[in-house]
Amino acid sequence: MPSYSAPVEDTLFLLNDVLGYQNYSHLPRFSEATPDVVEAILKEGAKFCEERMQPLNQSGDQEGCRRHEDGTVTTPKGFKELYDAFGEAGWGSLAIPEQYGGQNLPASLAVILNEYMCSSNMAFAMYPGLTQGAIAALLEHASDELKDRYVPKMTTGEWSGTMNLTEPHCGTDLGMLRTKAVPQPDGSYKITGTKIFISAGEHDLSENIIHLVLARIEGAPAGTKGISLFLVPKKRLDENDNPAEDNGVSCGSIEEKMGIHGNATCVMNYDDATGWLVGEENKGLRAMFVMMNEARLGVAIQGVSQSEVAYQNAVAYAKDRIQGRSLTGPKAPDKAADPIIVHPDVRRVLMTIRAFNEAARALYIYTAIKGDVSHVSSDEAERQAADDFMGLLTPVLKGVFTDKGFDYAVMAQQMFGGHGYITEWGMEQFVRDARIAMIYEGANGIQALDLVGRKLPANGGRAIQAFFKEVGGFLKENSDNEELKGFTKPLKKGLDDLQGATMWLMQNGMANPDNAGAASTDYMHMFGLVAMGYMWGKIAVVAQQKLADGAGDQEEMLKNKLTLGTFYMERLMPETGAQLARLSTGAATMMSLAEEAF
Repeated sequence: MPSYSAPVEDTLFLLNDVLGYQNYSHLPRFSEATPDVVEAILKEGAKFCEERMQPLNQSGDQEGCRRHEDGTVTTPKGFKELYDAFGEAGWGSLAIPEQYGGQNLPASLAVILNEYMCSSNMAFAMYPGLTQGAIAALLEHASDELKDRYVPKMTTGEWSGTMNLTEPHCGTDLGMLRTKAVPQPDGSYKITGTKIFISAGEHDLSENIIHLVLARIEGAPAGTKGISLFLVPKKRLDENDNPAEDNGVSCGSIEEKMGIHGNATCVMNYDDATGWLVGEENKGLRAMFVMMNEARLGVAIQGVSQSEVAYQNAVAYAKDRIQGRSLTGPKAPDKAADPIIVHPDVRRVLMTIRAFNEAARALYIYTAIKGDVSHVSSDEAERQAADDFMGLLTPVLKGVFTDKGFDYAVMAQQMFGGHGYITEWGMEQFVRDARIAMIYEGANGIQALDLVGRKLPANGGRAIQAFFKEVGGFLKENSDNEELKGFTKPLKKGLDDLQGATMWLMQNGMANPDNAGAASTDYMHMFGLVAMGYMWGKIAVVAQQKLADGAGDQEEMLKNKLTLGTFYMERLMPETGAQLARLSTGAATMMSLAEEAF
């Protein structure tokens, strides 16, 4: 049976030593997140994930969710009790404002906890995770009446939330959606239509489910300009704001899918369901994008989480499984064979995964902190810069982390040989669960197009230029550090490649948009490599300084950091050269093959 241990010490090292979490203590929300509070939250959260969530991951996958004839859905055994315990412990309220029953802490702490949760039980974590996204959208765009009526019980977990975008005939192209909204005399709307692939659409965990639904008001403009967002509860509320009568919302079926079996992915039918407008008419995508961006960061972390838990189990197996002898002579002469971890190619695989995991963790935490700053800083320039950074990095994190999260879950599975294909070891579940993250919340090809088509040129390229300046400043600041050359030289080469690719896109993408489309995925992955390389550079500076000052009981950990970072620079960073070469060929060849030739 697989196991999991949350990387609390690594997280605390990043927060306290590398990313300077306490440097933000002057800002609202951060002032309460003192080092002792942060440590207590992470350690208790880790304990909850390891002891309560992880034991239900494999059994929940095997049992799955069941739809009954009356349209109700039952989640796997133990999920209801786990959900109640999660709510009672207050884990869903960390980053919610106090006026709605929350703890008003930085959202970055909830983001970190989400990694632990998804590594422990990704299917379960999606239930409260989607509620968090729905709350974020309501807090930013809903009326005070809707917020006061719905958010407090969503904060406690008594009620849960979903997002409803996709329809049978349209996925990413939401301009084609057909779900309609008819205005009513009392200011509400009647919502009619069908949505598919709705995670947590129906279940037995909460007493009410608050659906955020995209629909088109009768007479609204065609395309995305005519889309509005509505709050549609599963059950309407009575005069005391308690769930009462059914609201014309039903689960038509549960999708039979590859992974995340413990989460109910539903076809949702709306039959004259009563809903209330969130935000302004015909500006629903703007409101929903708050939830979608929250979800994209959460999905990025799902990629890291499955890579991390798969890695942990692969390492344990590699240390225990004996097979063959070391190429340089027996390392366990008292045994019939050596443990496979002595073999260079096994170490290549394991170190590749871990070098990614640790850099990705640093990058998503850094990005989440920027998200906090963009919301709470009183300095307009600081808010803008932080918002620019998060907007630029969100598609990179979602696309790169989930692509690599799946790749590395597969590589970890490979460590087990034939046993990795057998259900009881749990590795094939990590592979199956990781696969969805590349698809939902905007398939990764869409993330790459968003990056090159929207995020790069936004505001005259302000965000990308700020990123280049930040990484370039780091390199300049450490240019005289000879001990850091193993990090700064490869990072400089990667940054040069990324700047060259950006220039190529400016020169060729506008002249022929197909060039931008053809380059987009390589560019996104190049960006990810450089951004994670920058994180390894920041980690290495701290590790070297602490070792020079006398690291005490951190010495082994810090030396391991330098080794893993060096491996990243030697083995992964050089890929930027190949990516630059590929994308520079443009779209001519791939667009020249006639459709009938495929």
